Amino acid sequence: MARQTLAMIKELTAHLIEFEGMKTQLYKCTSGKNTIGVGRNLDDRGISEDEAMILLGNDIKIVQEELLERWPWIKDLPPRAQMVMMDLGFNMGVPAISNFQNMLRDLQSGNWEGAAINLLDSRYATQVGRRAIYNAHLLETADDHTLPSKVTD
Repeated sequence: MARQTLAMIKELTAHLIEFEGMKTQLYKCTSGKNTIGVGRNLDDRGISEDEAMILLGNDIKIVQEELLERWPWIKDLPPRAQMVMMDLGFNMGVPAISNFQNMLRDLQSGNWEGAAINLLDSRYATQVGRRAIYNAHLLETADDHTLPSKVTD
């Protein structure tokens, strides 16, 4: 293929957007394939690990902003407790955390053991199993102001 210039890539980008369109939600293309963006065929191509990490980074930022908007005091929690709140927001959506009133009260008052117990005493814990147990462990050890280096069983 001939050497591509930046100008040609820019023009091709505009051309593809013009004729493919740009959709930020999943849709079916004319051949029935799950598609997103500018004609990205998810059924046949999927996404790369790099693209998945970009999406993850964006989602983490969104969850963090939503949490801080709803509960500004979260920024004052130890890192492990913040990590649990981020994980809960990512996993179930920030609005659903409102159902954990006792856990939120315990978090705000620094009652890490109570927060862990309330987290485990939930439908969430029965649904996600090991994830809830690990998150409860992070809450129980929230006074350790370091982040764990990796998930352990």
